Amino acid sequence: MSTTTRADVVVVGLGIHGSGAVSELARRGVNVVGIDRFGPGHGRGSSHGRTRMIRRAYPNPVWNALVDTAFAGWSELEQRSGQTLVHRTGGLYAHAGHSQLQGEGCILIEDPAELSARMPGLRVPAGFSAVYDPSAGVIEAERAIAALQEEARAAGAQLCFDERMLGWDSTADGVEIVTESGRILADRVVFTVGSWVAATFPSFADLIEVWRILTLTVAAGQPAGMPPSLGALSIDRPEGLLFGIPDADGNGVKMGIDAREIWDPETPVAPLSAAEIAHFQDLFAEYLPGLDATPVEAAACLYTMTDDKRFIVGSMPGAPEVIVASACSGHGFKFGPAIGSALADLATGIARPDLDFISVSRRSVSA
Repeated sequence: MSTTTRADVVVVGLGIHGSGAVSELARRGVNVVGIDRFGPGHGRGSSHGRTRMIRRAYPNPVWNALVDTAFAGWSELEQRSGQTLVHRTGGLYAHAGHSQLQGEGCILIEDPAELSARMPGLRVPAGFSAVYDPSAGVIEAERAIAALQEEARAAGAQLCFDERMLGWDSTADGVEIVTESGRILADRVVFTVGSWVAATFPSFADLIEVWRILTLTVAAGQPAGMPPSLGALSIDRPEGLLFGIPDADGNGVKMGIDAREIWDPETPVAPLSAAEIAHFQDLFAEYLPGLDATPVEAAACLYTMTDDKRFIVGSMPGAPEVIVASACSGHGFKFGPAIGSALADLATGIARPDLDFISVSRRSVSA
C-alpha cells in the first residue's frame, strides 16, 4: 500500500462478512480497499476452518427473509465461481420440550423411531423432540471466502493482509484510516472486525461477550458420519448447545460446543487441552456412537455474542459514513453473501429498513 491511498470505501476486517462486502462493492464498480491485521485464512477470528452450517430453521420468523437472501446468495456465488460451496444434507435440531424453531419446509418430529429413521447416525436423547430442516447443510467455508476474495480482486478491489489499523477518524470528506503502512482516505468505512468491535467502538463493550469456542473433527469416510446417515445437527443441552457438521465432501465430521469461556481477542486462542479432547470423545460416543472419535483436528475460535444472539449491523448514529457489522453470535457465517450485499448497500447510500431487527439503532452505541 502506498503512503496515502484513496478509495470510495474501505473495509476493515476480511472474514466472511468483510470479504462479502468487498466482493459486492467491487462488482458494483466501487473503488474499495480491504484490510486485515492478520494473514489470509488466519485462526484468530471467527471465520476460519473448512466448514460451517447452513439452515432455515430459526426461532423467530423475523429472520426468514434474510435466510432466503442468504440461500440465494450462496447459489449465485456458486454460479459465479463455478464451485460447489453448499452441500444439502438435511438437519435435525433437538430440544427438550417443545421447539421454537420454524422455517420453510421444517417439520417437528417427536417420535423417537422417526428421529432415528431421519438421521440414523445421531442418537437423540430420550424425551427430546427435534425439528427436521430439509434445506440444512454444509458450507465449504474456506472455499467460500477464497472465492469472494478472488472475485473482489478480479473486479478491482485492493486487499491488504497483515495490515494493522492503528486508528481512524471521521473527516470533513469522509474517513481516514491510519495503518502501519500509511493512510487510507475514503468516503465510507465498513468495520467487520468481529471480536475486536469493542476495541474499535468502546460503546459496544457492555453489549458483547467474546467466547472461546471449541471443535473436534474426526476422520472422513466413515459411513455413520456421512449423508444420509448424518446431517447437520444440534442438541440443546442444559450445559450448552452441542452442534455437528457431517462429512459431506471429505472434510470429516466436526462437533462443537457453545461454551461460555470469556476470552480476550488480543490473546491467541488457547488450543484444546487433553481433558477437553477427552470430553469431546465422550460426546461422540454418546451422540454419534457409530464413529471412530480419534481426533483429526482440534480447533478453537471466537464467537462475539450479544444477549439476544442478534447481529449488530448498520450505520453508526450521527456518523452515516461509518458502518459496522459484528456480534454475529455463532450463527453469522451462513449469512455471508446477504450481509455482504447489505453492507454494500449501506456503503453506497441505499437504506435497508428490512434489517431493523438487527440494526445498530436498536442499541445505545456511538462512534
